[in-house]
Amino acid sequence: MGRIFEVRKASMFARYDKMAKNFTRIGKEIIIAVKAGGPDPSQNAALRRCFQNARSVGMPKDRVEAAIKRAQGKELVNYDEILYEGYAPHGVALLVETATDNHVRTVANVKSHFNKGGGAMGNSGSVAFQFNKMGVFKLNPEGLNTDDLELELIDFGLEELGESTTDDGKEVIVLRVAFTDFGNMQKALEEKNITPISAELEWIPGTTVPVNDEQAEEISKLIERLEQDEDVQKVFHNMG
Repeated sequence: MGRIFEVRKASMFARYDKMAKNFTRIGKEIIIAVKAGGPDPSQNAALRRCFQNARSVGMPKDRVEAAIKRAQGKELVNYDEILYEGYAPHGVALLVETATDNHVRTVANVKSHFNKGGGAMGNSGSVAFQFNKMGVFKLNPEGLNTDDLELELIDFGLEELGESTTDDGKEVIVLRVAFTDFGNMQKALEEKNITPISAELEWIPGTTVPVNDEQAEEISKLIERLEQDEDVQKVFHNMG
């Protein structure tokens, strides 16, 4: 087992702005999950994942229940998930995941953010080939033997097991699996009664672009601009 060194973190918004953004992001994910698989978490693995992630960011129960009701309501808003690609300054690649009910608005806003941040929006496929879409599970290390866990999970698609820290400095175990093995790993952890702190699909860069602190600050401003857009769910980069 090694230490997983994640690419340099972009600057984050203020704590409460970030919290509100997470609630909005997960609320959309709940709506998408319920629409696709129904409101029963025992029959909907994607919804169970949403619940785990809601707990990890402290999302109130009434906000979760409200999202489920919205997904079943008569005035349902349909969200389409669209991936945009482009480059930040200094050759850093960006992938922008969105969930939108208005494609025209979203593409115009994303393009504007790239332009104002000194980057350039690209065509589909221009950046994604530099990343691998993977399932990323973060576990509380308490009571877990990582050597045993690694052996037990290899048959369920485990590609990488390592250590990292959360934004608030807490140690976590990080599991990475191929996108196609996400469901297998989720089921394996459930059968072992291991509840992840979070379970996400992430774009992991194959290689990173080294930048200095001044360049990183410039790139981070663009990432932050994108992350604050109401239609943007997540932004991934290969800044080293």
